[in-house]
Amino acid sequence: MNTPRVAVLCGGTSAEREISLRSGRGVYAALVRNRWNAELVEFDTYDGLPQRLAPFAAVFNILHGGEGEDGTVQLLLDLMGKPYVGSEPLASALALDKVESRKTFQAKGLPVPDWLHYTRGDLATFASRAEELGYPLVLKPRREGSSVGVRIVASREEFMPAAEELADRYGEFLAERFIPGREITASLLERNGEVEALPLVELQPKKGDLFDWTAKYTPGECTVSCPAEIAPEIAARIQNVARQAHEVLGCRDLSRADFRLAPDGTPYLLEVNTLPGFTEMSLVPRAARAIGMSYDDLVVHLLNRALARLPAPASLG
Repeated sequence: MNTPRVAVLCGGTSAEREISLRSGRGVYAALVRNRWNAELVEFDTYDGLPQRLAPFAAVFNILHGGEGEDGTVQLLLDLMGKPYVGSEPLASALALDKVESRKTFQAKGLPVPDWLHYTRGDLATFASRAEELGYPLVLKPRREGSSVGVRIVASREEFMPAAEELADRYGEFLAERFIPGREITASLLERNGEVEALPLVELQPKKGDLFDWTAKYTPGECTVSCPAEIAPEIAARIQNVARQAHEVLGCRDLSRADFRLAPDGTPYLLEVNTLPGFTEMSLVPRAARAIGMSYDDLVVHLLNRALARLPAPASLG
C-alpha cells in the first residue's frame, strides 16, 4: 500500500516564523527517518498556499502564531478537505486570543491572574485602572505567542512607555497582576481515547522573572526541569486545570498550558498553546520523553491521528 503524501507546513509570516521553521525541520527529519512520504513546505506568503498544499493527503501543521495558529489556516485546510495535526478553527482562534480564552477559563472557574483589557482610548486613564491590580504588572499583546511583546513593569513611569509601545504595535493588550512564584508548563496529549497529562516542566530563567523570548530560545539562558519537583497533590491540580482548559477550549491532539505557581500552591493559568514549539528541545517533546516517548514516536503519533481523519474509502457495494 502506498504511504500517503504528507506536507510539513512551517514558516509563515508571524513573529514566531523562525521557531516554526526550526519545528518544521525537526518534524520533517523525524518523518524521513521513519520512511514517511513527507515534504517540507516552508513559506513566507499565503499567496498560492492552497495550490502548494493541493497534492498532499494530509498536513502536519507546525506554524506558530498569526494565521497559522489562530484558526485561519485550519479553516483553509478544512475547506480543502485536508486532515491536519492540531486543533480545529474555533479552538485555535479561542486559544490564541488571550481575552476570549481568559473569559472562557473564568467561566469554567479556572484560576487566572487578575487582568484588564486595553482596546482604545486614553492610556493614562487605563494606567490608573491597571494600578488597582497592583504593581508589578505584566503587559502582553492580545494575540501573540512565545512571549512576543511581553513586558513587566514595576511603576507608572515604566507602565506608560511600555503601554504606548504595545498600543502602537499591536493595538490591543492585556495588563495582568504579576504572580510571584514558579513557571510551570503542562503538556496534554490525546491518545488511547483520553486527554493525557504529561509530566510537568519547570522553567527557571537565569535572568529576570519571566520565561520570555530570550530565555526560551537562547541556549543556557534557562534551566529546564522535567519532571518538575512539585508535591504530587499540587502537580495533579495543575494537570487537572490544564486538562479542563484543553477541553473547554475544544483543543485536539495536543496542547500546552502555561502556569505561574504561586507560593500558596495556587496554579494560575496564563494561556494555552494549540501548536507549541516542536524542536527536539521544546517543552512538549521533553515532557513526552519523560514517559519514554521519543521525539520520533511523538511526531508519528500525531500524524497518525491526523491521518485517521481521512475519509474512509468508498464501499464497492
